[in-house]
Amino acid sequence: MWKDFFYYTKSERRAILCLLFLAVVLGTGCWFVRRFNPSTPLLSETDSLEIAAFLKQVDERDSVFRTSWNVPKKKIILQPFDPNTADSITLRSLGIPAFMVRNIMKYRAKGGRFRSPEAFAKVYGMDEKLFSSLKPYIVISTDKADEQMRMSTLTDKAETILRDSFPRQEKLPAGSVVDVNKADTALLKRIPGIGSMWARKIVNYRNRLGGLYSVEQLAELSNWNGEWNKWLSAEAPALKPILVNKAGLDQLRNHPYMDFYKAKAILEYRRKRGKIKSLSQLSLFEEFTEKDLSRLSPYLSFE
Repeated sequence: MWKDFFYYTKSERRAILCLLFLAVVLGTGCWFVRRFNPSTPLLSETDSLEIAAFLKQVDERDSVFRTSWNVPKKKIILQPFDPNTADSITLRSLGIPAFMVRNIMKYRAKGGRFRSPEAFAKVYGMDEKLFSSLKPYIVISTDKADEQMRMSTLTDKAETILRDSFPRQEKLPAGSVVDVNKADTALLKRIPGIGSMWARKIVNYRNRLGGLYSVEQLAELSNWNGEWNKWLSAEAPALKPILVNKAGLDQLRNHPYMDFYKAKAILEYRRKRGKIKSLSQLSLFEEFTEKDLSRLSPYLSFE
């Protein structure tokens, strides 16, 4: 039975013999090469010397580089200090980095003040280790006179800025009358009771109307105080006319006494029948009441 495992065909025996022959030839060849031709070094003696010299130069430069960076650190001198008054040299001697010293100086220059050690701990860049080493030496001055003087200076500066920014408006004397069609907001604000808001409202409404022919027109503004009328007049107004036969839809309806339906009625009439020649023709339109025509008559132009 076991002989079956070692039975080979004729072609298989030839292949095995060829492989054995090749193995013997290769083994013999390797032995002869090693015996009569020993391996040569990969590098010549000249190359080895050059490499050794290069590595020596690298070591020398590395040594010089390490020496140049081996700068002794500044000695830290911990001593009592007030973060509100200490100069930059004192702060640096305490071991505080330069960028933090700049932050402290900028904060103080803007009027900032450290009122407690914990407030000093909030400086940008301050870590827990540095603060714990500095905390026993922090001394916050409690000179009330200096604090009061500083606050007084800041208050005076604030008052000066407010006074310069918002100069006081002198009111008009009693009996003064202002032409509402010519006055600007600065003059209107000098009327007792009228401030910036009402001055702007008056000017805006005047511009929308195209001028006022009567001071009573201002009563059309919501919450108007009739007592202000005695300070105002509408003398010989140069009203901006509404060109009934030329104005477009937007120009017509944007007037305070007109609306979309009134403007549309005028355009429809012009399209179908031509120009509108007089106020009497508008009175035939159902969109216009007698009150509307009365208010509009000073502004209408039928050119």
